[in-house]
Amino acid sequence: MDKILYLPSDEYIKVDGDTGYIGISEYAAKQLGAVTYVDMPEEGDTFEAGEEFGAIESRKAASELNSPVSCEVLEVNSELEDDPKLINNDPLGAWIIKVRIQNPEELDKLMDSEAYADYCAKRH
Repeated sequence: MDKILYLPSDEYIKVDGDTGYIGISEYAAKQLGAVTYVDMPEEGDTFEAGEEFGAIESRKAASELNSPVSCEVLEVNSELEDDPKLINNDPLGAWIIKVRIQNPEELDKLMDSEAYADYCAKRH
């Protein structure tokens, strides 16, 4: 099974070797409501850990998307261009970008599923 890690800003990365799939958590998808648009980077773009790589918009709000790790974009989820609500239906399945993880040690700074669930519970 893939390892899923989270940022406090509600992005996740599903780790598969040196590849990662970045999206937003179920908590973030519920807070946003119906997603209307996802601004994604280009394939080949590189980002540092914590750097903004795009944005996500709903009828309620717009939020920047931050990279959990330093990475190179290998692929964008083009299905989201036509149907951004896929994120609402399956946040952990509807990844936004597929990346090559450049500094695996940065993963140690992220929250695991249990720590993230505790973090979300404390936000209410």
